[in-house]
Amino acid sequence: MDEREPIEPDASAFHALVRQDMRRWLERAVIGLNLCPFAKAVHVKGQIQYAVSAAHDPQGLLDDLESELNSLLAIDPSVQETTLLIAPHCLAAFADFNDFLGEADDALARLGLAGILQIASFHPRYQFAGTAADDITNCTNRAPYPTLHLLREGSVERAVAAFPEAGLIYERNMRTLEALGRAGWDALGVGPTPGKPGPDVVIPAPSRNPSPPRGTIGS
Repeated sequence: MDEREPIEPDASAFHALVRQDMRRWLERAVIGLNLCPFAKAVHVKGQIQYAVSAAHDPQGLLDDLESELNSLLAIDPSVQETTLLIAPHCLAAFADFNDFLGEADDALARLGLAGILQIASFHPRYQFAGTAADDITNCTNRAPYPTLHLLREGSVERAVAAFPEAGLIYERNMRTLEALGRAGWDALGVGPTPGKPGPDVVIPAPSRNPSPPRGTIGS
């Protein structure tokens, strides 16, 4: 990953733009539309780590995931509450990304971190089971790049306990996106920056749907 290993200058510039795109998405969509009521606090406090993976294949991303899981566990939550592991170079097809989530959960268990940390997910072509690819409600879990969101289980539990309507967030988000509509979502400008000086992700149409949502920010 670019924050732990030397990389070429062009890749470094590209990864800086990836982080910029992700922060814009977080501010305009996740916080701006209040898709996650827990996101604003960790954003304002600077407790979100934006880790950009340089991996071009699932195994490389899995290695980066294990590194980020261990790093998150080792650092004080007041310094870093959560991590967004962004994968702009691989898993462009949503079906492949969806399959990879099983490997991610296996890694969590293998490291003995199940019940301590958890992994949520976002993807440019995220698609809920039973929806059409162009259904606006899929945008609740769409981000500019394939992304694994690493969270602290205890922090999530405390946040949910402090938010009495946490169970209604999913349904409320569906209504928010339906009211916003496609034109409104596009007007947010939360996709990848056009003409980036580095490799880009070409996203084919998805061929498989996941079931429940696995996306959340903050705690």
